Amino acid sequence: MASTLLKHALKTAATLIAFALIWTLLLALVHKSTEAPIAVSEAEARLSLFRQILPDTMHDNDLLKNILKVPPNPQLGNKEPIDINIAKINNKTVAIILEVIAPDGYSGNIELLIAIRADGTLSGVRVLAHKETPGLGDYIDVVRGNWIKHFDNESLIKTPPTLWKVKKDSGKFDYMAGATITPRAVVKAVFKALTYAKENQAMLFADASASH
Repeated sequence: MASTLLKHALKTAATLIAFALIWTLLLALVHKSTEAPIAVSEAEARLSLFRQILPDTMHDNDLLKNILKVPPNPQLGNKEPIDINIAKINNKTVAIILEVIAPDGYSGNIELLIAIRADGTLSGVRVLAHKETPGLGDYIDVVRGNWIKHFDNESLIKTPPTLWKVKKDSGKFDYMAGATITPRAVVKAVFKALTYAKENQAMLFADASASH
């Protein structure tokens, strides 16, 4: 009797192990088969965002392969190293695309994608993620309006530091009544990103500077 029970238990255990191995193999195969398409999809989505602020006509290189890793910096709001995408024409840097964080939004962090040309002007700004109040603070998102496009072609020369504020704070930039905190945070973050680019011009645009 004991021997029969033991054999049954061993058979059951062997069956369970076999099922586990088969299931693990199937999961591995599914992961392998979907890994490449997912990577391609993510790359295309990222490039689509890049094109909104830096058209393909403004570079001739692969933005996803030309990157510069930079450490955390208060001006960028990043707590971890980030990759800055480098745009080039004929191997000369013409612009950079970087992600920054505005930590002082009404409902928390506002993640921004910013393209800055070698001459210090903004090619464009887009909101990547936010938790601002729907119908009020979310007008910073391009799908809700054109407010974010007001940064196009702005620079520290065109608009001096004292005016990088919303109009309520005696600055240059418009805002929606009742939703001042959100645009205030974005304007501040964009200004800090431009300042970072200016202060790190030699590192970010080394080959561009050398060509002049």
